[in-house]
Amino acid sequence: MSSVHEVIPWAGHANYAASKGGIMMMMKSIAQEVAPHKIRVNSIGPGAIKTPINHTVWDTPEAEAKLLELIPYQRVGIVDDIGAAAVWLASDDSDYVTGITLFVDGGMTLYPGFSTNG
Repeated sequence: MSSVHEVIPWAGHANYAASKGGIMMMMKSIAQEVAPHKIRVNSIGPGAIKTPINHTVWDTPEAEAKLLELIPYQRVGIVDDIGAAAVWLASDDSDYVTGITLFVDGGMTLYPGFSTNG
């Protein structure tokens, strides 16, 4: 499990972002090692997901509106979004997918601040 912060810097949270960058390189290195054995290694990079740990950024209409400025899809994710991605990656439907982070983020990694030319 990774995060959008494997590619999006996060001032004040360098330790978190660095750990997620490390997850990415570990996943890719292991995927490269075991791919010849037809073993797939991937990660999931959630964006903002409604969980108890981050409730303060979505539990009021004002907080959620501010968070939605970072999400082009205009919806905060739910745990089922991550579960569906995990099921797909574990299924034969993703047989030829290895060494990737599947971002389940409503477009956060699209850097929405640049959607109107920055």
